[in-house]
Amino acid sequence: MNKPANSITRHPYEDRVVHWLIALGFVLAGLSGLAFFHPATFFFSDLFGGGTWSRILHPFFGLMMFVCFAFYAAKVWRHNVVDERDKQWLAKAGEVMAGREDGIPEAGRYNAGQKVLFWLLLLCMLALLPTGIVFWRPYFADLFPIGLVRLSTLLHSVIAIGLILLVIGHVYMAIWTKGSIRAMTQGWVTRAWARKHHPAWYREMTR
Repeated sequence: MNKPANSITRHPYEDRVVHWLIALGFVLAGLSGLAFFHPATFFFSDLFGGGTWSRILHPFFGLMMFVCFAFYAAKVWRHNVVDERDKQWLAKAGEVMAGREDGIPEAGRYNAGQKVLFWLLLLCMLALLPTGIVFWRPYFADLFPIGLVRLSTLLHSVIAIGLILLVIGHVYMAIWTKGSIRAMTQGWVTRAWARKHHPAWYREMTR
């Protein structure tokens, strides 16, 4: 689909592909992992051919998610550095949520809320990888003391729940901000959308 003449490219094609690969990895890793979180959620294992296959596939789904996110993060981290303007934005985040954006510091490519989410997601990813490796059987778990294996299992579960909550919040905000879903599926936003939500980025893209 060709983008309209009054639009601006928000997410290039390659960024959108990586984003949806991350999302796919998250769903697969999340569902296969939840199968072992509590007996009441073990039914998720049926999606992957049973408990054995869920246990085998879960780490590989997690690695897929981590690698894709690392690739994406390496490309966009510079746009997510928090500055003084972002601190002022965060101080008025309640007004933004209420739809009152007058007097709110102008956002660049990403607003302060998106930047905070990015760094929290990155921290979760960096924590999930080593904790997951420690209790990954049959490859690595036998290399570590059983106490560390048990602690890593607990931390991995807690961090995973935190990641799930962050992603739920991310999806909610994308739906709440009309036009965001289209930006990540078709790649473009209208100039009016850019002026309203990311005015500093809009001027940068149109000057």
